Amino acid sequence: MDKHLGDDDKAARFEQLTMPHLDAAYNLARWLTRDPHDADDLVQSAYLRAYRFADSYRGGDARAWLLTIVRNTFYTALRDRKPQQADVSFDEALHGMEGDELLAQQASSDPAAIMASRDADRGVNQALSQLPPAFREVLVLKEMDELSYKQIAEVADIPIGTVMSRLARARKLLLSYLQRDMAGE
Repeated sequence: MDKHLGDDDKAARFEQLTMPHLDAAYNLARWLTRDPHDADDLVQSAYLRAYRFADSYRGGDARAWLLTIVRNTFYTALRDRKPQQADVSFDEALHGMEGDELLAQQASSDPAAIMASRDADRGVNQALSQLPPAFREVLVLKEMDELSYKQIAEVADIPIGTVMSRLARARKLLLSYLQRDMAGE
């Protein structure tokens, strides 16, 4: 019976540690996989792995610890798959607006503003999906998950200087993709 109480305590501690970061984990997973269903699977696998190794957590930034597990789970799965399965195509319909953003735009009375905003979002999402994974990863962690350089370095297991370099290059590439797309219209 003591074992079950220990399991309950472990589950409660794990939930307290990780659940506040579920949205960040899903956000990273979605941008890594570029598919919401694959992102759900990735987060589930990462949470199972995190639960299994929760006893090895030694404190510190729980969000960075969890995002590291999400990232490593993704790259492990990617490495273990055949090359043709690793290429996940980008589907704008699956990455469209959600939740509060959709409600806010529906509340707007200016159809032209709604369409312009949707076009801008679509353009940014398409440009972001074209970035190489290493650049997309640091850009998502910095701009969407609002991690510090130190946290990104921890998650991606790279030096802080590499984080800054990749982030600068990612922003430059993203801008060039956006400019190219705008010139093509």
